[in-house]
Parts: sequence; structure tokens; C-alpha cells
Amino acid sequence: MSETRPPERPGAGPSGVPTAPPPARSADRTRSRGRRIPWVDVITTVAAIILAFLVGAFLMIVSDTDVRSTFAYFFARPSDALAASWDKVSSAYGALMTGSLGSWQAITETTAQAAPLICAGLGVGLAFRAGLFNIGAQGQAIWGAILAAYVGFTLHLPPVLHLLVAILAGVVGGGIWGGIVGWLKARTGAHEVIVTIMMNYIAAGLLAFFLTTTAFQRPGRTDPISPIIDWNATFPRLAGSQLHIGFVVALVAAAAVWWILDRSTIGFAIKAVGANPNAAATAGMSVGTTTIITMTLAGALAGLAGVQAALGPSASGVPVPLSAGIVGSIGFDAITVALLGRSKPLGTVLAGLLFGALHAGGLAMQSIAQTPLTLTTVLQALIVLFVAAPALITKIIPFVRTRKVRPVGPTTEGGLA
Repeated sequence: MSETRPPERPGAGPSGVPTAPPPARSADRTRSRGRRIPWVDVITTVAAIILAFLVGAFLMIVSDTDVRSTFAYFFARPSDALAASWDKVSSAYGALMTGSLGSWQAITETTAQAAPLICAGLGVGLAFRAGLFNIGAQGQAIWGAILAAYVGFTLHLPPVLHLLVAILAGVVGGGIWGGIVGWLKARTGAHEVIVTIMMNYIAAGLLAFFLTTTAFQRPGRTDPISPIIDWNATFPRLAGSQLHIGFVVALVAAAAVWWILDRSTIGFAIKAVGANPNAAATAGMSVGTTTIITMTLAGALAGLAGVQAALGPSASGVPVPLSAGIVGSIGFDAITVALLGRSKPLGTVLAGLLFGALHAGGLAMQSIAQTPLTLTTVLQALIVLFVAAPALITKIIPFVRTRKVRPVGPTTEGGLA
């Protein structure tokens, strides 16, 4: 007699024992398309710049008395208002382009203005990647300028060695000033924003004090200005231009930051701590040590920006003496550069060049088009405003909006979905 077997149930084996369901497709096999438009970040940034210039054009029109007066009879003769508006905007932006890119001298002036912004922006952006808000780039740059200038006018060394020692002194000074913030954050939990703001004031006050001492004051002078920095300690430049070695140093610093973030163990720890410090600690990473290292590196980069300000030659080629305003607002402008560059080395370089062009072309706008120099500051603020508000960009330009995920392969169903 043949053996009678019970009918097989769906999902059961030959003996009636339930079997495991077939393995679902792994998530990594399910491709998704249309998640984002390619180069969406680039498109958003370019759109932000264009919108900022459009708003800047509107401000130029409404702030100019002569142009504004033509709108009083706009409906009678609209061509007058349109022509006056176009002349005002085109002359101002034309002067901006001429002053920043219109000649070899203008281009090199842009690079000279961009070099310290790139270095300080890298310092702020590196801290951003670790979840730290480094507002202390100004104080770190001041210390970089203090020590680089001091080495520059105190020591008398051979040409190449003197410049290297001065750069090293400035980088170390900025690194120590930033490392103090990292140590306070890691050991005491002090908020880096408050600490860095206070240390900016301390650095500026110490610079003002140093310039009243005999060690920093120029002999025979009573005003707060240092002795002239030795020519051997300044960045060499191309004759007849503002292009100096400091710009190359800034590009090398950007390449070094890229390597640290994408090719080194500490870079992986920095990004992990910035993404989720609790998860990084669970994985065995020391959040405190990473914080100290990150702020030290960020301070060193900002200190390099101060070195650029102290050792970079002036427009006439004469070394710049140390004074209370030698750093200017580099540390604060670096925050906008890092935001515009999205804390990435390449983006920071491009953002630094853009802001350097705005700084270099601002004087041309003022002299040629009679446009206030402060308009370039307004343009910088508008660019950052639009970049920091991507939702506003997507409202104005809908095609930049992120699309929903549409899976290509079959999707799982039921409880495994």
C-alpha cells in the first residue's frame, strides 16, 4: 500500500513543518531614484547668490535719491525710471566685477583678500563637522597674528627659515587658544559659544595691551604700532601683483583638511561625534579627546588666517606692521564663509574667493559707481541668509525641491515592510 501523506500547507515543508519565509530583499539592493536632484546643493547656493544680488539691486534703487525721484512720474514716462535703475545697478555691479576680476591686478587682489578668509573658514567649518560652533576664530586669528608678527620683527633669520618659524609660531598660538576652548568644553562642559566669545575679547584686549609695551611698540613712537616686520618673514609675492605665497598656503590647508576628514581616523571620529556623540561614545570613541583635538586644529587654521594678515604684503608691497585692527573682521567673516561653503574644504575655498571678490570689488563700487561700501556687507549677509534658508529657496524655485523616494525594485509587504 502506498503511504498517504497529509496535504502540504502553504509555507510548510514536505513533513508539514513550517518553513521560514523567503528572505526579503536587503535594503542595500533596493535602489532609489529621484531622492534629490543632482547637484542640488550647488543649485541652491547659486540661486542664493543670484537672489542676494537681486535684492541688492533693489536696495540700490530705493536708496538712491536720483533714481527714486524718477518713479514719481513712472506712469507718465516709465522709460526714465527703468533706464535710471538699470544705469545704477549695472554701473555698481560692473564696478564690482572690474574691481575683483577686471584685470590681473584685480584678480590677485581677490586672492589676497580670500586667503585669510579661506584659512579661518576652514577652522570654523572643521568645528562645525564635530558639532561645535567656533565663534572664536577672531581671537585665534589675533593670536596667530601676534606671534607671527613678533617672530617677524624680533628674530633675524635666513629668508626661508624666518618665514617658516613665523608661520609655525602663529599656527601654534591659534591652536593653543582654540585648544583651551576644547579642553574647557570636554572637562567642564562649558559651552563653546560663550567661551569663544569671551576669549575673543581677551585676545583683543591683550593685543591692545601688548602694543603699549616696549616689546611690541616701535622705538620712537608712542602710538600702538609694532616695529616693521623683516622682509625675510613676509610672504613672497609676484612682482606688480598681490598674489603671494599665502594664497598657496591656504589651498594647501584646504587639501590637508580634506585629507583629515576623508582619509584619516581622527577625521572619521570628528564626523562621528558631530553626527551623534552618544553613538560615537558607545562605539568606543572618546568624545572629549575628539573635541579637544578638533578645537585645536580649528584654532590652528584660524591662527593661520592671522598669519596671513600679519605676514601678507600690503598693496604697495611693504610689510604690514602689527596694530590693533590688523585682523579686521576675518574671524567673524569666516563664519559666513563656512556656512556658504557648507563646512566642506572645496566649498570653503570657493566661498572664500567669492567673499574675497566682494571685498576687493567693494572699493571700486564706492569710487566708480558712488555706491556705499557697506553694500558689499549687505550682499554677504543676504547670501548667507538665503543659503541658510533652503526652504525659502525651494518656495521661490520649486524645481530645487527634494523629491520623494520612488523605489525601483519590488517592495516588501506586510510586517517585513
